[in-house]
Amino acid sequence: MDENSLQVGKTRYARYSIAYHLIWLPKYRRRILTGEIQKETKRLIEECCQRQELTLLALETDEDHIHVFVSAPPRFSPALIANVLKGYSSRSLREQFPKLKKMCGKEHLWTSNYYVGTAGNVSAEVIKRYIQECQGT
Repeated sequence: MDENSLQVGKTRYARYSIAYHLIWLPKYRRRILTGEIQKETKRLIEECCQRQELTLLALETDEDHIHVFVSAPPRFSPALIANVLKGYSSRSLREQFPKLKKMCGKEHLWTSNYYVGTAGNVSAEVIKRYIQECQGT
């Protein structure tokens, strides 16, 4: 995980400072994220972020939910990030821990819902003020 504050990333065509706070739950809000399952969940999310070239800024789990704070290039929508992280971890966890299929269902480990919030270096008020000040030029 990157312990630094949010930094500007760059691609061939863009510079960006985008970060998403994602939260999701196991199906039926089961309290499955304990012990080895918790450790493996964190490892899988870290691995998936590395494979997808996402910068993992923070990761925490409670027994019944996961918080991920990740920076991503503009080509990644929040929905895509959530789907990739949830899908990758769900497949692997259900394979490694067959008891999860009985607890949360055979097809999906996580609920289809998730929360996403954005973060950056500049507040909405600063952006509005900048845009308003540029109108006179």
